[in-house]
Amino acid sequence: MNPDLFSPFSLGPLSLPNRIVMAPMTRTRASVEGVPKPMVARYYAQRASAGLIISECTEVSVQARGIHCAPGVHAEPQVAAWRDVVAAVHAKGGRIYLQLWHAGRTGHSSIRGGELPVAPSAIPASGKARTPDGLKDYETPRALERAEIPAIVDDFRRAASNALAAGFDGVELHGAYGYLVDEFLQDGSNQRDDRYGGSVANRCRFALEVMEALAEVWGASRVGIKISPSTRVSGMIDSEPLATFGHLARELDRMKIGYLHVMEPSEADLQTGTVKIRETTRTFRPMFGQAVITNVGYTRESGNAAVASGIADLVAYGKPFLANPDLPRRFEAGADLNKPDFATFYGSGEGGYTDYPFLEQGAGGA
Repeated sequence: MNPDLFSPFSLGPLSLPNRIVMAPMTRTRASVEGVPKPMVARYYAQRASAGLIISECTEVSVQARGIHCAPGVHAEPQVAAWRDVVAAVHAKGGRIYLQLWHAGRTGHSSIRGGELPVAPSAIPASGKARTPDGLKDYETPRALERAEIPAIVDDFRRAASNALAAGFDGVELHGAYGYLVDEFLQDGSNQRDDRYGGSVANRCRFALEVMEALAEVWGASRVGIKISPSTRVSGMIDSEPLATFGHLARELDRMKIGYLHVMEPSEADLQTGTVKIRETTRTFRPMFGQAVITNVGYTRESGNAAVASGIADLVAYGKPFLANPDLPRRFEAGADLNKPDFATFYGSGEGGYTDYPFLEQGAGGA
């Protein structure tokens, strides 16, 4: 009998009761200093029925900052607040990974104490940065000196240690969506001529060094990475994504990394006419022997089909989980889903965050 979304799954040493993953989603419910507010614990605990929760992107250093009121995990008050979040999720029987993040060129000087964002090369992202004063054009970043890069790897290592101290079940590296790791991978944003640029192996070097650092802290089976080979956000593009991400996937497989989290292209990505890999999960699945998570646009039916066919082991849901804290229960019952309130995605209060109704009012809402 083929597995489905409701089949249990062993993710390294973790036993997941189902294959429905809560995708990482920025919600800006942290303080200006990057400390998750008390409501964050309630929010994640409400969604503890997920097979696995992956937290919102979390900055690994002050330099990594890129979104106003996004959380961090590099200072003790941040770690203490995350400890409360993890305890709340575990008390409800859930499992939660922390997503580690460096914004790279998508940061903005207005939220970085006047400092320009950093990147592999001095090439600005396309689009707008979310700042305290509204949306602003991305700035031209400062290209990192080669001597600075090992310290950034150490920032990720230290953040992984902090996540371990906070009690998380593992960590995911944000290697997608035009942030620093992705910027090193793709030749549209990386035009370096040193050991971190040029060839596919050189452009993958930074991501692999970070993954090795995370595995040193956690063990490879408790570490995952999110990639987006066909996503065009912030002007990201690579001339040969199959070669670039194929090399990365095979090297991660060699390291026995716990999972590969693969983003499918959105309709907006496909409309650009520049997407070379339309079925990303299907393409990279044969290159990676551990668990594969697929993401973007899945329904209950298409998620079941992806798992049953073996294209993926787990399916991540973003907006459906945002608006439906009991998403596995609703999927299992074939129930209607709450509609997400887009106006409150990036907010500061409980509205549109912890107040979405459960299928059975009062069932687990505390």
